[in-house]
Amino acid sequence: MAHTLTDMPLELLRAYRPELTAPDDLDAFWDETLTEARTAARPSTLVDVDGPLRALRVQDLTFTGYAGDEIRGWVVRPHGDEVLPAVVEFIGYGGGRGLPGEKTAWATAGYVHVIMDTRGQGSTWSVGETPDPHGSAAAFPGVMTRGIRDPHDYYYRRLYTDAVRLVDEVRTFAGVDPTRIAVTGGSQGGGLAVAAAALAGDAVAAVMPDVPFLSDFPSAIQRTPSAPFTEITRYLAVHRDAAADVLRTLSYVDGAILARRITAPALFSVALMDDIVLPSGVFAAFHALASDDAALEEYAYNGHEGGGYRHWMKQVAWLDARFGR
Repeated sequence: MAHTLTDMPLELLRAYRPELTAPDDLDAFWDETLTEARTAARPSTLVDVDGPLRALRVQDLTFTGYAGDEIRGWVVRPHGDEVLPAVVEFIGYGGGRGLPGEKTAWATAGYVHVIMDTRGQGSTWSVGETPDPHGSAAAFPGVMTRGIRDPHDYYYRRLYTDAVRLVDEVRTFAGVDPTRIAVTGGSQGGGLAVAAAALAGDAVAAVMPDVPFLSDFPSAIQRTPSAPFTEITRYLAVHRDAAADVLRTLSYVDGAILARRITAPALFSVALMDDIVLPSGVFAAFHALASDDAALEEYAYNGHEGGGYRHWMKQVAWLDARFGR
């Protein structure tokens, strides 16, 4: 955790609206990508998990994401047949879905909690079980530069598609109210929540990104002192002629561009001492929202851990109010 402000002063952050240019074919690119994934989709499966967690129902989820690839996940919910709202959670960089029943907070608050595994990750701080079967050209260690010279090959095209496809599937689950689905996550998970809300349209009824990653790339890759944005910086330090291609690819997945498509209620968080996701990137995405109901919680003395459990309690109260609970 950093111990000083890592970005511009708060008054400038609150006014920060970078001029980011969306590619001309952004809508066509994502429409084509999602249509291909939905065409290749197969029915999802849910299998009850035996284990020590008895007060909640835990299910092992398999669904199809990008290109029909199998993606794993967990579904955790209260016992019973009541139709409930759902919270779909995406995982931070390097992590996977974890062990069965490892995450229970949203289910104990009365929601169906769906956790998506992260393809090709899940071996840094949290276990995962989903491979990424698609190779890439030369890349810096990590996933940030896999296929980064072409948006069609880029790793985050695949991961964003997985996130949208999961929302598609959750809408069909028995016991889930398809009109009350929220998306959330921290860091990379927050960036995926922004992407899912932007690309899934009306299927997402609320979005709650915590210290969201993957926004304002032109600034972030030049100014952020810590990984994983620096994976791209290190790549460009070697591939000196690739900057134009790389920046073009990143414009297709930039949360501060995609957020312009979000009209759902939104609750963001930002940590002003964050040296992994600079606050300016969070403000850039937040200010791009098209939502009439949006709030940003500021944690002045925190690093990338953000608001922690205290912020989760605020999320529950905020979401309860919007979902009529």
